[in-house]
Amino acid sequence: MAWDLETYRADAERFTEELDREYYLHLAGHKAELDIEGIYERYAGLFDRGAVERIGAAREAATGESERRLRYLHQFAFDGHLGAATRELEARLAELEATLEIEVDDEAMPYRAGAIAQANEAEADRRARIESARHAVLAESLNPVHREVLERHHSIATELGWPSYLDAYSDLRGLDLRALSSRLDDFARRTEDDYARLVDPELELTVGRRLDEARRSDLPRLFRAAHLDDGFPPEDLVGSFRRTLAGLGIDLDSQENVLLDTVSRPSKSPRAFCATPRVPAEVHLVVPPIGGREDYSALFHEGGHAEHYGCTDGSLPFEYRHLGDNGVTESFAFLLEGLTADPGWLTEVLGSANPAQAVEHADAAKLIMLRRYSAKIAYEVELHGPDADLGRMPERYAGLLGERIGVPWPGESWLADVDGGFYVACYLRAWALEVSWRRALRERFGPRWFANPEAGAWLRELWSQGQRQSAEELLDAALGQSLDFGILTAELIAV
Repeated sequence: MAWDLETYRADAERFTEELDREYYLHLAGHKAELDIEGIYERYAGLFDRGAVERIGAAREAATGESERRLRYLHQFAFDGHLGAATRELEARLAELEATLEIEVDDEAMPYRAGAIAQANEAEADRRARIESARHAVLAESLNPVHREVLERHHSIATELGWPSYLDAYSDLRGLDLRALSSRLDDFARRTEDDYARLVDPELELTVGRRLDEARRSDLPRLFRAAHLDDGFPPEDLVGSFRRTLAGLGIDLDSQENVLLDTVSRPSKSPRAFCATPRVPAEVHLVVPPIGGREDYSALFHEGGHAEHYGCTDGSLPFEYRHLGDNGVTESFAFLLEGLTADPGWLTEVLGSANPAQAVEHADAAKLIMLRRYSAKIAYEVELHGPDADLGRMPERYAGLLGERIGVPWPGESWLADVDGGFYVACYLRAWALEVSWRRALRERFGPRWFANPEAGAWLRELWSQGQRQSAEELLDAALGQSLDFGILTAELIAV
């Protein structure tokens, strides 16, 4: 590959298109195999060390929008460099996860299926046995490979000149990750006194235990919320999403670039997902024809991604359409997902007679997730920092998560529970940003903003900007506000 930035950008966009389309075809059930090795081989020059260093050098000499684009491209190259260096290890992990089995009460089940079985299991002790069996396999067979990946990633970050992996992603994401972790520590402190009071009723309803009696193995059952399924009929899953978009003035069926896939296929992913081979020209929203509360949440979340990417201005550079701060797209995904816990939407769109039940469960589940992620970022800042002692990290992981969630937390998932590249920071900032979007929509268009085409027009204007700006910059430009975790606190504990 001849080296110049425009050639690199063009090749990067072609690589992204081929890779995303391959994932779409595999996960949507069109093909059984996932053939990504050949794609990476064809574009190997995008991710070699020289590419990372040349983009980094160009970035150092740039200012303004040029520096912004190069920072996004720098992260793209670094992410790919890490992936290329550990591709064989990642493939081994995927193969192990797909083939390993666990044994529970003399019954064998696939390792991956254990998490689903645990969520669907009504008997508490059996849930615990399923989790114990999964963790035994994780510790023995998967963690050695996970650790090898982690150590290689840490080594590459320092070889390329950063003090640590933490410092690499603080630089590449343009975020002070240490300071963000401290802000979430404050969120955890502010929600501590009300936490059990808000979570206990939902735990008692779903697993028959209070927080001080619960085990970590009970939480998947809490999130499953099977008692709410009757209020989220499978036959109206796609219809409710289509009606919601229509209320916003968006005709899903006329969006030729947003391709809705609802066909049942044997190997189709059991969860909705969004694939973006070409933004905005080709965006796939893939929906499993199942239903239930969790599937509604998943569809509306992925639908938020699809509308954001599908409405992005096609004239924007590659970096602003496909790269940038994913906290932005996650905020719009959370915004639409949040409608499935909005009492007005539940009443008007789904005809719910008791929306409070779904709202109360969603609030408790969200509080648990936010406290969990506040612990995750604190943990990851330590795990990926320059002074990390990996031998101590399973204990630190169990301690931080257990303290924030309020149940004894097993340490076996100290590596499996970590997303690469500090994606935890995208989710945390997106949760806060979503509250600002929702409040603005209510103030400007009323509590039924989801049925107002003017609200849809306002959102499409935001969506058109892709991810040129960070979450903080977009919020300041759109509303003149700063990202505030305090509004999350006030919303969740206001009673």
